[in-house]
Amino acid sequence: MKTLVWVEHDNAEMKDATLAAVTAASKLGEVHLLVAGSGCRAVAEQAAKVAGVGKVHLADDAAYEHALPENVAPLIADQMGHHDAFVAPATTTGKNIAPRVAALLDVMQISDILSVEGDKTFTRPIYAGNAIATVESSDAKLVITVRGTAFDKAATEGGSGTIEEITGAGDAGLSSFVSAEIAESDRPELTSAKVIVSGGRALKDAETFEQVITPLADKLGAGIGASRAAVDAGYVPNDYQVGQTGKIVAPEVYIAIGISGAIQHLAGMKDSKTIIAINKDEDAPIFQVADIGLVGDLYKIVPELTEKL
Repeated sequence: MKTLVWVEHDNAEMKDATLAAVTAASKLGEVHLLVAGSGCRAVAEQAAKVAGVGKVHLADDAAYEHALPENVAPLIADQMGHHDAFVAPATTTGKNIAPRVAALLDVMQISDILSVEGDKTFTRPIYAGNAIATVESSDAKLVITVRGTAFDKAATEGGSGTIEEITGAGDAGLSSFVSAEIAESDRPELTSAKVIVSGGRALKDAETFEQVITPLADKLGAGIGASRAAVDAGYVPNDYQVGQTGKIVAPEVYIAIGISGAIQHLAGMKDSKTIIAINKDEDAPIFQVADIGLVGDLYKIVPELTEKL
């Protein structure tokens, strides 16, 4: 079976999310990568070094610079003539492209897989991760998105894939890139951070969130996350949100401060290696998944913890 993997990148560097998708794809058979962008040969050369990759298809065209799904999906669908499966990381971009590819191929997409059980059999979470479904596809072609936290990342060195240039239909004329407002931060990206400090509704307002959470995160060199309630209340921007409708993370250490642990939030962080919860409500659901739980006033506990680090 030949599998085509979408390479997530910014036209300069490959994103880590791709590596987990490569690991998942390798369980299906031969792995080919697709790099679509503008002036992105450096990404293709980087991708060719990933362990287990046989070939890298490079589509270098201005139409693919911003990965507009209306332009990229037809390119992928065309490549599926000689591939059996298309695999994309379950990121914002992957979730944007894969459904369009499935529609063009007239197949059912299999979303957010956790494991590969056979050539066409996979597990995926349902009911916000409270149940795991085993699904089997009967389609001739597979379209799959991969939950990055469920698979190890493929090694970035050791591969010797060949680069093959391909062309597509280019600009479909259905959409155009206007602008992007990208938040810049010295902190590690949430999806790749080894330590994450998250705050919830209990932090009252944006100023309090900054005063309590940021110093602790600075001491730990951690990424900062938040519950949906904190984001909806305007304490922090949307890109901080961890949960079913936010980012799915699995750091080495996840510190949940003032977060009750609603199902939606737990779905995004319960695969973390060590979970530390600080909450004044001893019956909060977060304590059911926490490895270490501290019941008390976060306004006393967190500053004291920060001071002692």
